[in-house]
Amino acid sequence: MSNVSYNPLNFEKKWQEKWLKDKIYKTGVSNNPNGKFYSLYSYPYPSGAGLYVGHVEGMVANDIVARYYRHKGRSVTLPMGWDAFGLPAENYAIKTGIAPRENTDTAIKTFIEQINNIGISVDWDMEVGSHEPRYYKWTQWIFLQLFKAGLAYKKNAPVNWCPKDETVLANEQVINGKCERCDSEVVQKDMDQWFFKITDFNERLYKDLDKVDWPESTKSMQRNWIGRSEGTKLKFKLKSESELDKYLEVFTTRIDTIFGATFMVIAPEHPILEDSSILNIEEVKGYINDTKHKSELDRQTSKEKSGIKVEGLLAINPFNNEEIPIYVADYVLSNYGSGAIMAVPAHDERDMEFAKKHNIEIIEVIKGDVESEMYTDYGTLINSGEYSGLTSKEAINKMQEWLKNNNLGSSEVNFKLRDWLLSRQRYWGCPIPIVYDPEGNAHPIDESDLPLVLPEDVDFKPTGESPIERSEEFKKRAEDKYGKGWHYEVDTMDTFVDSSWYFLRYFNVNDDTKIFDSETLNFWLPTDLYMIGQEHTVLHLLYSRFFTKFFYDQGLINFDEPFFKMRHMGTILGSDNRKMSKRWGNVLNPNDEIDKYGADTLRIYEMFMGPLEDAKAWNDRAENGVFRFLSRVWDLNEKVRDINSNTQDIEINKLIKKVESDIEHLSFNTAIAKFMEFINFITREESISKEVWSKFLIILAPFAPYITEELWSLMGNAYSIHTQSWPIVDDSKLILDNVSMAIQVNGKVRGVVSVPLDSTEEEVSKLARGDKNVSKYLEGNIKKTIFVKNKVINFLV
Repeated sequence: MSNVSYNPLNFEKKWQEKWLKDKIYKTGVSNNPNGKFYSLYSYPYPSGAGLYVGHVEGMVANDIVARYYRHKGRSVTLPMGWDAFGLPAENYAIKTGIAPRENTDTAIKTFIEQINNIGISVDWDMEVGSHEPRYYKWTQWIFLQLFKAGLAYKKNAPVNWCPKDETVLANEQVINGKCERCDSEVVQKDMDQWFFKITDFNERLYKDLDKVDWPESTKSMQRNWIGRSEGTKLKFKLKSESELDKYLEVFTTRIDTIFGATFMVIAPEHPILEDSSILNIEEVKGYINDTKHKSELDRQTSKEKSGIKVEGLLAINPFNNEEIPIYVADYVLSNYGSGAIMAVPAHDERDMEFAKKHNIEIIEVIKGDVESEMYTDYGTLINSGEYSGLTSKEAINKMQEWLKNNNLGSSEVNFKLRDWLLSRQRYWGCPIPIVYDPEGNAHPIDESDLPLVLPEDVDFKPTGESPIERSEEFKKRAEDKYGKGWHYEVDTMDTFVDSSWYFLRYFNVNDDTKIFDSETLNFWLPTDLYMIGQEHTVLHLLYSRFFTKFFYDQGLINFDEPFFKMRHMGTILGSDNRKMSKRWGNVLNPNDEIDKYGADTLRIYEMFMGPLEDAKAWNDRAENGVFRFLSRVWDLNEKVRDINSNTQDIEINKLIKKVESDIEHLSFNTAIAKFMEFINFITREESISKEVWSKFLIILAPFAPYITEELWSLMGNAYSIHTQSWPIVDDSKLILDNVSMAIQVNGKVRGVVSVPLDSTEEEVSKLARGDKNVSKYLEGNIKKTIFVKNKVINFLV
């Protein structure tokens, strides 16, 4: 025992070094009869700024659960790796001349130091980095498997292009239609690009969301992005001076509203705009040219619905032969559906805005709730004839049947999801394993020649092509291998490719002969808890699911969803209630907080701020309050004796049961509140049972690994507390005494209710209002409730 006051700086570094040296967090065996727990934190990008306290929240959540299940006897893994490729490192190289590899490796060292300081129980023997050739060898291998399966292909596609810097920009680099580097107007430019055919998996990606335990909001975002819709594909005959037999094909989910279609809208890229009979062709060409200055994202999100009428072209409604004008507008995209829509302004907000702006007729087709399957007056269909009086579903089926019989359309399932464009005209990324012959034909590199390593003789200055294009070493390497005129692909892969399979590689990081061991993965996957920021809820998760389903189809694994349980951590705001940013000067480095209060205080404070998924503002006074709580825990160690106490046994068993439940439900803030209540109770005890205190330290250990290890050692126990079994709840100690509480209405006793000790106001109120004698006095509105725990509840009406 020690009379020294609580000072985490005296022992935290000591235990950190010992844990790392002894590798006490090594991944468990893959045949544990008690089962496994795969605790996964999202692949972090190692920026030069290091971790900030927002990262700590998700990492500590993963760590608490991992530590808990180790105590429970399961095989546990908590690996860590680095999403190390990417644009920030390349931009830094352009600015400073420091090679991306050098800057990235420096950042990784900082991250590892910070993670160890926080006390995250990582198995560092599993560490991977996407920029390491031993890792991206297998990223290239995946590309080759997709290529062989016909799921990787190259085609011409539009990209964001900065004419001044002569470089391709990602959507996030285009700010209000301008280049973030030089503020030049961005244009759309067609370039040859590599794609993965993710659309082959549309239906499974959509429906299999039912298999996973994710927040409903995240599932909804994924479903919206995939955009599955059941509807009708139909053809409108075109009328023009050329009198050619042409049709305009559209997809609609509401064929039953076709009698309200008062105009058609086509994308600026639509091939019918090449029709020679268009009367205002110069005006149309001018509009198409203006569109090239807008990114696809701008076109989709702009509130301004621009467009012009195409003179000389009309569409014919197949059901009533009425002529419908055609407009070209940039809010319709050529790569979604057929690049044309049937506009029904009375029943679509976007079409309504466009119609009002261009003075187009608006015809209400259906009265009543448009979203309902049954309408109050479906007979108001204009010129609907035989469809009058039908329900929506009946009308749609009948109309689809008519279209099919007349070779004008059919029912169809459509998706918004498009194939994954993965080419990047960047240096700092995974090289695409393709080589071209002198005639320009693409050939996959032989698997035995992987990895295709990045060259080092590059100039990062943007010139309109990948910096790799100017590497003499890369050119020479190709010609030495294949012959004169042969050259490697100079584009690199989207960094989403690197981060879409890392969770599989952890288990085979040191085996260069295969990407993974199927038997091992079949034990460990799917993950049991995946902590990831909400900003990654769409693309990363979608791409990871695509890769997993592909591996499943190839017979490499026996699961087709990678992440069973996934949760998001809320944003940690600055003390000024704003998002932490260098701009506001409110970013907090976890090392600074550890220097002030110790890692255990930082860990518990972040878990105590509120529910895990909520946004929370930093409060130094509250953090200091957690430090005082741990100081009390430290001081109470002096009161531990070899005694027996039934009261203490009851309280510790209640605490164990509560903490178990809260950890398994990720309710860390309520568990910590119960720890604090227990400390308030035990402080009043003259002495503390050693057995009770030992159990308390073990269940506190996942939250506060350093102080619990130190106190465990000071008690003379064998090293380490983190290898101890979780205390078993003694149900006989959980019998709660009941208390009788008076029920008052306006201060007068109207009844008595028997409730378990320490029942909440909500629990007591529910029982009290169910009492027949009491309920008759509660007929008026209850204005206020006065509650005194274990004594009285008073309703003021």
